Amino acid sequence: MKALYLITVLILMVSLSSLHTCASMSMTITSLNSDLHPIILIPGSGGNQLEARLTSSYKPSSLFCYLRKGTGWFRMWFDPTVLVAPLTRCFAERMMIYYHSEIDDYRNAPGVETRVPYFGSVKGMLYLDPSLKHLTECMAPLVSTLEELGYKDNETLFGAPYDFRYGLAANSHPSKVGTQYLQDLKNLIESVVASNNGKQVILVAHSLGGLFALQLLNRNSLSWRRQFVKHLVTLSTPWGGTVQQMLTFASGNALGVPIVNPLLVRDEQRSSESNQWLLPNPSVYGSRPLLISAFNNKTYSALDMPQFLEDIGFKEGVEPYKARILPLVERLNEPGVTVTCLVGTNVETPYRLKYGTGGFDAGPKVDYGDGDGTVNLISLLRLESEWSGSKNQVLDVVKLPGISHSDILKDKGALAEIVKIVTEINTDYI
Repeated sequence: MKALYLITVLILMVSLSSLHTCASMSMTITSLNSDLHPIILIPGSGGNQLEARLTSSYKPSSLFCYLRKGTGWFRMWFDPTVLVAPLTRCFAERMMIYYHSEIDDYRNAPGVETRVPYFGSVKGMLYLDPSLKHLTECMAPLVSTLEELGYKDNETLFGAPYDFRYGLAANSHPSKVGTQYLQDLKNLIESVVASNNGKQVILVAHSLGGLFALQLLNRNSLSWRRQFVKHLVTLSTPWGGTVQQMLTFASGNALGVPIVNPLLVRDEQRSSESNQWLLPNPSVYGSRPLLISAFNNKTYSALDMPQFLEDIGFKEGVEPYKARILPLVERLNEPGVTVTCLVGTNVETPYRLKYGTGGFDAGPKVDYGDGDGTVNLISLLRLESEWSGSKNQVLDVVKLPGISHSDILKDKGALAEIVKIVTEINTDYI
């Protein structure tokens, strides 16, 4: 049984590309002798640990789910026991969040309290399960690479993990968890600058983290941005959402793990506020067909997201999407801080989903196009097209052929490019 468990965990960790697991490597890097601009790392969705505690209000659906009740704080993400089908259902129930129309905001499932450990440090972003370090490396290779440049955790290198289930909403709508995260991040930036003799920070954000970083900049004054932020470096950020997210909403996403039934985690994935944020953006994808379903003779583009959500049986997501998400993603304003985007290209990426007569539960046939394996190229390059010709915004886009969404955190060539950019920032070459 122990051997089977370890094999199963290995399969999971190799397969979960969206968790950004990666192997460490050795690189020869010359340390910078000059004072460093401090770096704050912002992970992508699922890129940091998340802890939970079950209170007396927790009412699980099965006896299996009582096992954690009353035991205090435990790591909810990531725990490999979710591979066992009954426990997969427990995991999904605990990870669910719910939209409450009366407060126009999202909250945890009843009886589930959550917290993000190690805010301010990179510790909670190195491994998703510290007891399985070599299998669940996340930002460890990137951190190790930056340490070779002379960066030190809690001195010149910091982490800003968050509850990635929650997102943000348009300014006229509350988003308690996401807004609090931006405030915590702002406070961290100011504290880091103060402790580093006024040296502005470099924000390095992966995937979803790039969306949060840009929102932080644009929700604060230009004078604040220029005083505290030297540069924003984004890695694989889905500026316009992804076609793959439609697959997640329609059929669930087991992330390539054959022993996990995607239908068991579909409701939890649909409930995620940040997942709605990552649906294909109408401003980017326009009216081209993204999903074709033979069983109801319908074709859906990014303009049809409300109808798509209703047709897949997620009617409760329609109004939050229309009111909270659409105004948020319509346009991405220029922050007035230099931005460098690193993007993977030439990796097969879901471009169109085709469902047969079996319905959404059966899963689609996938047509592939260009991107990083997760995010379509048109989304990765959104800022380049949207900010084209701007006189007030400095933007550099670096394309990395053959580098996938998660490999950008571990590939030797990708890490070398990050080192080059950080070195140039510190020597004021860019």
